[in-house]
Amino acid sequence: MSYKAPVRDYQFLIENVFHTDQYSNLKGFADADSATVMAILDEAAKFTEEVVAPLNGPGDKEGCTLNPDHSVTAPKGYKEAYKALTEAGWTALSNDPEYGGQGLPHFVNTAFSEMLSGASSAFGMYPGLTEGAISALTAGGTDELKATYLPKLISGEWSGTMNLTEPHCGTDLGLLRSKAVPNGDGSYRISGQKIWISAGEHDFTSNICHLVLARIEGAPEGVKGISLFLVPK
Repeated sequence: MSYKAPVRDYQFLIENVFHTDQYSNLKGFADADSATVMAILDEAAKFTEEVVAPLNGPGDKEGCTLNPDHSVTAPKGYKEAYKALTEAGWTALSNDPEYGGQGLPHFVNTAFSEMLSGASSAFGMYPGLTEGAISALTAGGTDELKATYLPKLISGEWSGTMNLTEPHCGTDLGLLRSKAVPNGDGSYRISGQKIWISAGEHDFTSNICHLVLARIEGAPEGVKGISLFLVPK
């Protein structure tokens, strides 16, 4: 299955619609002039066209394999493509330099994410979910959690997921039953069942960091009593 990244469309938007060079005084934009950004997106196009798009064939024919030990093996080529993705630094584009990110404006990562999804939405889901975990940690994580998890998530050494849906509730999260009990040391013991967790198990990374919605014992019913926990594999 062929894919052609819309690089010229991005160039038109950057140079003629958003005029991004005028923001050079803002954080992240100093080293992101239009010429530099277009050079990055040209390389992104090559990567998604040549490395990611060919994954659609084995993805459709093979799918993921659930092994007897409950581990999951991704289709042929996925693991190698993920390694190439992380080694090239694509997972770090717009993340905080304090934790290993490149600090580029978010529109650069948005463009790359669109290319990933366009080339292979199935493969693009893996780094996309990790990016969501990074955003949540950056916005609401403690300093300790950020220091422990963000560098490895940003580098792609570890990956992330989101765990919301339960067998009896999907969009109505106020009905969730997953329970968190304090251990007394700042950690929690979590019990419950989650379903349909995209990228919940795979063979790309040594650790998968699950962001899990659960209710602390004694918390109010409904959505106001829900907390978010980081549960490493």
